[in-house]
Amino acid sequence: MADELRFTGFHHLTAVSARIADNKRFYTKVLGLRLVKRSVNQDDVSAYHLFYADAVGSPGTDITFFDWAVPPERRGSHTITRTGFRVASKETLAYWEGRLADLGVQRGAVETVDGRLQLRFEDPEGQRLALVVDGGQGPDPTPWDDSPVPLEHQLRGLGPVTMTVRSLPPTDAVLRDVTNMRSVRTYEDPEGQGDQVHVYAMGPEGPHAELHVAVRSGLEPARPGAGGVHHVAFRAPDDRTHRAWLDRLTEMRIPNSGWVDRFWFHSIYFREPGGVLFEIATDGPGFGVDEDAETLGEKVVLPPFLEPHRDRIVGGLKPLD
Repeated sequence: MADELRFTGFHHLTAVSARIADNKRFYTKVLGLRLVKRSVNQDDVSAYHLFYADAVGSPGTDITFFDWAVPPERRGSHTITRTGFRVASKETLAYWEGRLADLGVQRGAVETVDGRLQLRFEDPEGQRLALVVDGGQGPDPTPWDDSPVPLEHQLRGLGPVTMTVRSLPPTDAVLRDVTNMRSVRTYEDPEGQGDQVHVYAMGPEGPHAELHVAVRSGLEPARPGAGGVHHVAFRAPDDRTHRAWLDRLTEMRIPNSGWVDRFWFHSIYFREPGGVLFEIATDGPGFGVDEDAETLGEKVVLPPFLEPHRDRIVGGLKPLD
């Protein structure tokens, strides 16, 4: 089974915000995502961990944020450098171009990157994002009726995600030999900071299952901070597949976290040679395991092992709304 293992796409991406109330406003009011889980960082309960996604928190649709009062990221290599969100068509991209302009969001022009129309922009803390026309490829999200964005123009999920390294061969070896990704093509770096960008495909075709690796040999390593990315997570459809991934990493002597229970999903963490933190996360149990679908994200929810400490944890959180 080992050589047949394939990720089915991105599960989520986790980034850092030092202005979490502004962050919530941007991702819900501007991008129209739903706050589907209002919790805390399980390893640092003084900080919020917010999850934004489609109406039900489908795997592959959510971007999450740790609430850390840290300086801005110093941009560089050895990190995730742009997060794509899929949209359905050029008409939807035109809608977003107008919406972002009306709302004063810093952005570029619509351009063709790797054969797809794309619009690059940043959130208020400099988080680098892009809207990418997927032509209907990839899973459909569950629309959120209360989004400020019309149903037909809502974001369809993550992808592609771009990471930057200074040297490709060590990362290439892990992506090919450990994670079973396929090197499928290259294209010129649209940001003009390096050589070519290498596209690695997971299991299915489409941007929801593409990791793009930019080689920028002249960039110093990034310094983590607000506006930067903490890690990217890939999908394992079930616990059996997840266990097979853990066995594979262990057998190949890839240092990893072991099995971690995040309650809404199960995780394994490891770093590729360029230093980017990868997570393998299960599709289930899902965000509906402890909340009704109608009220997702409206109150602070804690995993069971933190629930006995609720008063202390919630009392230490700053107002969010």
